[in-house]
Amino acid sequence: MSEHVHNRIAMLRAERGVSRRALSEALGVHYQTIGYLERGEYSPSLFLALKIAAYFDVPVEVVFSTEPFPRLGSGLAG
Repeated sequence: MSEHVHNRIAMLRAERGVSRRALSEALGVHYQTIGYLERGEYSPSLFLALKIAAYFDVPVEVVFSTEPFPRLGSGLAG
């Protein structure tokens, strides 16, 4: 079983117009760390995950999941 952590960091950043560098500075991490997180190359510590959720003012479950997030618009029948 894979221990991959899925996330919505890129989506949240895009929605709010936040650059990787601005987010990294707010969180106190290197800007490349944000890229690693977004690509799933790095799983955050619980502390960092909570800091990211707090930055975006959402529950941690909105940002991170052990299961892939459904695609936007899926399940919406027209």
